[in-house]
Amino acid sequence: MKFLQKLGKALMLPVAVLPICGILMGIGYYLCPATMQGGDIEGVKNLIGFFLVKAGSALIENMAILFAIGVGVGMSEKNDGTGGIAALASWLMITTLLSTDVVTTLIPSIADNATKTLAFNKIANPFIGILSGVIGSSCYNKFKNTKLPNWLAFFSGKRCVAIIAGLVSIIVSAVLLFVWPLLFGALVALGDAVAGMGIVGAGIYAFLNRLLIPTGLHHALNNVFWFDTIGLGDLQHFWAGETSADVTWSLGMYMSGFFPCMMFGIPGAALAMIQCAKPAKKKIAIGLVASAAVCSFVCGVTEPFEFGFMFLAPGLYVIYALLYGIFTIITVALGFRAGFSFSAGATDLLFSSTLPAAQKTVLIIPLGIAAFVVFYFVFLFAIKKFDLKTPGREDDDDLEEEKKVQLASDNYTEIAKKILAGCGGKENIVSIDNCVTRLRLEVRDMTAVNDKAIKAAGVAGVIKPGKTSVQVIVGTKVQFVADAFSKLCE
Repeated sequence: MKFLQKLGKALMLPVAVLPICGILMGIGYYLCPATMQGGDIEGVKNLIGFFLVKAGSALIENMAILFAIGVGVGMSEKNDGTGGIAALASWLMITTLLSTDVVTTLIPSIADNATKTLAFNKIANPFIGILSGVIGSSCYNKFKNTKLPNWLAFFSGKRCVAIIAGLVSIIVSAVLLFVWPLLFGALVALGDAVAGMGIVGAGIYAFLNRLLIPTGLHHALNNVFWFDTIGLGDLQHFWAGETSADVTWSLGMYMSGFFPCMMFGIPGAALAMIQCAKPAKKKIAIGLVASAAVCSFVCGVTEPFEFGFMFLAPGLYVIYALLYGIFTIITVALGFRAGFSFSAGATDLLFSSTLPAAQKTVLIIPLGIAAFVVFYFVFLFAIKKFDLKTPGREDDDDLEEEKKVQLASDNYTEIAKKILAGCGGKENIVSIDNCVTRLRLEVRDMTAVNDKAIKAAGVAGVIKPGKTSVQVIVGTKVQFVADAFSKLCE
């Protein structure tokens, strides 16, 4: 859980740049429908729209790379950029080695299997981005002080981190070469089974679609239901101008349920998060989740919202996915039918409402109101009941009272020496970090930590949130103490 929370915080930086991209794309699609629907792009209005779509998609389509670098930096000690470089090296290594061209050269038989080929076509996904970030940051944390023989001295220390990350990525790629298509194929088979379950199957699909977003494996199910992998192709047939009479299922049933959730459910959940945020962090929460909610409503880009809390509160993310399943069943049962070519936002709803398969689109109003209310109250209850660490509720410890803490002196080196002695010396220190007001330490042996000795340094207090975690309340000058502490441990 601690790892997931740290990962969630590391993702905040890349996630923060995504909402504006979604909004730009929504405006662009409105100005230039041909960008989504096809056709000629002519005239100033259309060209401006096309320009905005491409500006927004530049980051949305490369979100996985942002995740790789963001996690690589965010999970490295002192947020060192070396971890980001190592993560990027890992990303390039894995996505190249597992690209379809390389894989089919290594194992030609894969080219004859459509599902396996599709699996490697989708290898550049957020899961691989996050995995590369973890590899990069882990290699930095472990090997940043590595000393090599004199004849290799140039590559010692931080310079060897990216090299090691590359070597690790080769091993990981070799494992994924065999594991990834198996996982992908299993989900395709699952989708095939779910497709025969009617309305309930549509709900199960929607639930699994959201649940698998962090892994990138939702593409496997999407290809079963939206495209002609097993003879369905809900999206393809919908936008081809066909109706339910032309297919063997109720056309649009595997897309319709996403509209009330993305357009109204996410804003409701976002409002709950804002209300549950700590007073000192409410503005930060508004900046993150409110913009993400607008992004979701306009064009159905949900990643800025989802990645903002899925690792901070994984249990809440499961509930979120369940709500999609429930609302999909209700939406399909009531006869609402709409489709999307990009995602289930207002822009796609507007464009798809004129197609022959669209049905009862006016129901988006009562369905949307219901989704807003349900998502709001479910999130509000869950966050408060289980004290979940959604945006604005993280344990960053930058409380106002701690910001007012004053050290006994400004001799930061002397203060650091006393804290280090109270922690059992540098041999007992595993990692060093700090937030706004606290020195965060991981130790090998908690029994060697002497609270009284640490407090004698003139700090405000000592907290032990875990079996090997020690947090020293220093105040806003914590960075100076942390720097001195790090030098003493070198």
